[in-house]
Amino acid sequence: MRPLTETTPKPLLPLMNRPFLHQVLDHLGAHGVHEVVASSPYLEETFGPFLESRHGDPKVTWVTESEPLGTAGAIVNALDHVGDDAFLVLNGDVLTDLDLTAIVAFHRDRGAVATISLTHMDDARPYGLVDYAEDGRVREFREKPKELVPGDINAGTYVLDPRALESWERGRTLSIEYDVYPVLIDRGERVYAFLSDAYWIDMGTPERYLQAHFDALDGKVRGLEAEAPFVAPTAEVDADAKLGRHVVIGDGARVGPAAEIDRSVLHAGATVGEHARLRGSILGPRSSIGPGAEVEDSVFAEAARLDGGVRAKDARVHPNDTFGA
Repeated sequence: MRPLTETTPKPLLPLMNRPFLHQVLDHLGAHGVHEVVASSPYLEETFGPFLESRHGDPKVTWVTESEPLGTAGAIVNALDHVGDDAFLVLNGDVLTDLDLTAIVAFHRDRGAVATISLTHMDDARPYGLVDYAEDGRVREFREKPKELVPGDINAGTYVLDPRALESWERGRTLSIEYDVYPVLIDRGERVYAFLSDAYWIDMGTPERYLQAHFDALDGKVRGLEAEAPFVAPTAEVDADAKLGRHVVIGDGARVGPAAEIDRSVLHAGATVGEHARLRGSILGPRSSIGPGAEVEDSVFAEAARLDGGVRAKDARVHPNDTFGA
């Protein structure tokens, strides 16, 4: 997601004009979760204002992770805050409407030490495959396939008992996929797979980030319905501008006369000048596209600029930079 993440960590990038972490916390709250432990070693200082703005369930406790500890090391580092009961683990860049109540019940019914949510992908190449028996017992994690094959992949939501991690040393960098789960499986521990047809997308690339917005606008994500196109109440869109269905305009953003925007997301304070054209692109906060400019399949980071009359295709423009300068 660079260059957007050079100033904003992925969990705080806006989804439908709200920091994505709100969606994660709201999803947990909707399933009766009252306490959350969160941590991130990247741009940690940016989470403070977000947490101060957050009210109601769930309560969030922040655990400082001074250096990256990996997908399991971060959980081990937070074990003192989770108590003795099974707990949920979620990634901060995955959008899903998974039934969290159902996966917790599944975990308890099977007396599992760990339960891994799975989703089916027609093309599993970007992900590792999970092999499991008919009763759901996980047999192994497989490497990413080299050929285009369908398969069931790790969807990044887990239910864990504290004893699954209690033998691991705190402060150590660990991968839950490659360090912890294989050890649990080899020990004969009860590790189960929970396959669902829930909506799922990893928003780790600009293309998938845009797709998450389009899917929300199309009503494919339960609990995240919105009118299409979505225009924030404080945004200013000229009456002569043309917006496609798959467009999100953030707070304080401005779109000038005769501008045309389709399949794009504008963050707070972004500006598109008159007669400019924007397609398949993301404009970061306070970025600007000059009059008559054309932008396609590009990402402009915070306060990035494109002069009037200039064309940008497949561009990645860093914070405060001007394209082509």
